[in-house]
Amino acid sequence: MAQRIDGVVLLDKPNGMSSQSAVTAVKRYFQAEKAGHTGTLDPMATGLLPICLGEATKYSQDLLDADKTYIATVRFGIETDTGDAEGQVLTERSTAEVADDLMAKTLLEAILPTFMGEIEQIPPMYSALKRDGKPLYEYARSGVEIEREPRRITIYSIRIVAIHWPHVEIEVHCSKGTYIRVLAQDIGNSLGCGAHLSALRRTKVGHLSLEQGCTLETLENTPKVLLPVDALLQTLPELTVDDQQAKRLEMGQRVPCAINRASQWANSLFRIYRSQALPQNFIGTADWRSGVLHPRRFIAQRLLNQN
Repeated sequence: MAQRIDGVVLLDKPNGMSSQSAVTAVKRYFQAEKAGHTGTLDPMATGLLPICLGEATKYSQDLLDADKTYIATVRFGIETDTGDAEGQVLTERSTAEVADDLMAKTLLEAILPTFMGEIEQIPPMYSALKRDGKPLYEYARSGVEIEREPRRITIYSIRIVAIHWPHVEIEVHCSKGTYIRVLAQDIGNSLGCGAHLSALRRTKVGHLSLEQGCTLETLENTPKVLLPVDALLQTLPELTVDDQQAKRLEMGQRVPCAINRASQWANSLFRIYRSQALPQNFIGTADWRSGVLHPRRFIAQRLLNQN
């Protein structure tokens, strides 16, 4: 029987499993009423997939908008129709002109900085983006090419992790909406030999790290596998309110609230805690504007009375 479970599981998603299947598996393990993820990983990708249970699903959008960090393996010399290892090979070019790993490193170190910062990226045809209510990948499977508008993304850093030419492992820290397989293709084109993404592992989502995660196999044996709801919001400043203020915020009412160094926190989003000692002190988030707290998202009132 499904039960009310609230919290966050940092899952190390395995290769070959869809994000939704991973959510279903975790939901079934906890017998939770409600579950969702904070942004999909392709089936071939592994790594950090934060799964929100119960009231934590209210805050999943905050992580959808967060920066991501990946370890990507790029195979140079081969291009595929999907841009990754699951696609059909389109072209294969010789990589013999790059004599060894050192030469590859020198060439890449000259090219990679051109992909950093704010750049434009054209989304791939094999993606879930929709045109006229239909995913682009459905057009692609029918052999139809749709014109796509480039998107503004930000690549904060690209670091070479390892080179075993023609395979290169890079770490990419990027903004939301970045397609790493498109980045791999673009780097390959800049090098003149083409490339595709042969493996991908997500290591960070915002402030959350894979180091805190668990696999489906180790769920039962991982201490503190279920993190509290506010684990998603640790980058926000915190504010404690008294019981009367808490009740008003939970009812959707604005609450006057003085804050030290007010100018520093103008128009800031806070995570709000109830001062009274209860099992669930975290109650939600609120915007602080001109000396007033404006409720944003609050957890269900009945949680506060659970033991």
